[in-house]
Amino acid sequence: MLFIVPSVVRKMVMDIETDVNECCGFLFGHQSVDHRTVTKSMAAVNAKVGNRRTNYEIASEEYLKAERIAEQENLDFLGIYHTHPNRSAIPSDYDEQMALPTFSYIIISVMNEKFTSMRSWQLDNEFNFREEKIDFILPN
Repeated sequence: MLFIVPSVVRKMVMDIETDVNECCGFLFGHQSVDHRTVTKSMAAVNAKVGNRRTNYEIASEEYLKAERIAEQENLDFLGIYHTHPNRSAIPSDYDEQMALPTFSYIIISVMNEKFTSMRSWQLDNEFNFREEKIDFILPN
């Protein structure tokens, strides 16, 4: 299960709603054996060469920056979020091919430049996406 602080959702939505291209970023927080809690997000640049409306790519330098932030702030690097402009929040074949094991992948559906839904996915042991339940929590 993935818990997420509502202020993180608001920040992600503010960062992505008016972009016609896929937007992306990182998820940070804490994890235990049976759940993860997202307490911070950080936008990243979509560095995809070619069609950025239907695909995203994050440069290795951005990943290194995210790892440093996680270490400095004593957070776990939990995963990635990205948008699907005018499409559902279901992983594409490209998303599945590019995914890394252990990460949570939040996909945000944005229809006509407005947030509509959010779903989270993880790779299973056969490297196929399985949906990860999301619940929202209030910070202490």
